[in-house]
Amino acid sequence: MAVTPQTNTTLEAMAERMKECDEFVLCGHVNPDGDCLGSQLALMHALRSLGKKAQCILVEPDSIDQGLGFLPGVSDMVPAESFDGPCRAFVACDVPIPSRMGKAAVIQDRANVRFTVDHHAADASMSDFNYVDEDAPACGLIVWELIKALGVKPDSSMATCCYTALMTDTGRFQYQNATPEAFRAANEMVEAGAEPAAISSEVYQNRSLASLMLEKAMLEHIVIAEDGLWAFSHVRQSDFERLGAVKADAEPLVDVLRSLAGVRVACMVREQASGVRGSLRAKGDEVDVSVLARHIGGGGHRAAAGFTFEGPVEDLLVDLPGHLDELVEKAGLR
Repeated sequence: MAVTPQTNTTLEAMAERMKECDEFVLCGHVNPDGDCLGSQLALMHALRSLGKKAQCILVEPDSIDQGLGFLPGVSDMVPAESFDGPCRAFVACDVPIPSRMGKAAVIQDRANVRFTVDHHAADASMSDFNYVDEDAPACGLIVWELIKALGVKPDSSMATCCYTALMTDTGRFQYQNATPEAFRAANEMVEAGAEPAAISSEVYQNRSLASLMLEKAMLEHIVIAEDGLWAFSHVRQSDFERLGAVKADAEPLVDVLRSLAGVRVACMVREQASGVRGSLRAKGDEVDVSVLARHIGGGGHRAAAGFTFEGPVEDLLVDLPGHLDELVEKAGLR
């Protein structure tokens, strides 16, 4: 376990302070993934089971991927811009800095007490109670332990949310962060009511035809270099418009690149109405893709990271190959 410098509490102390609060607002990061949504929803259910008022909010409206719409409680989430209720306690899940919470940061500011539960390292803390374990396979696993520290017996809703968080952030338990701890926790979640086959079907077997056609467009743009050590591709806004695709349809694409034999680093870029969104994945332990993500203004983990680029996609397409070359060279792969 690598508890980061900004950690200033234990899960047990955090749980005791939470028990003293009655009204909670929970939020994750922009473009919420399975870990982000699963973590906050699981904790919401746990707090409600203690008789607390708890509301999950979204940084942006209409930002939930189709494959995550089954999560218990997800239909009750509201956009930050529409939330006008009280905020006595604010819990940030899977997000280390205010800038990743958009308009929700204003709600965090007005809270009487603030909590952060995360596994992303950051330069500074943003809450009164910060617990950040950089080695945790998923934020959902930390939340799982926090639920138990609250004295709550996890039910099937909490288990489903935490299992989804853990499954998605470990890449179906195939990334380097699929540790023994991850499998032990997954076993507990299944015993508490999570159904692996049903969850996997919802998340990974729900691709739209537009997503498959978007994959075809991506493959037409693919670049492979450094003797096959890295793969890079992109899709443009015009591809989305032509195919009637939405941003969720692009989520599986980076893993398609990562699956290529010999590839150690995969980078997938999608042009959107405002700026460019990039996803980075590493295969193996040699490369830390979060280094490149932070250089471009993003962040993440060693094996999975992302970034947002504000300029035109043409500029990024010119610069990224050089950055990927440098990343591979620093890792000693050539």
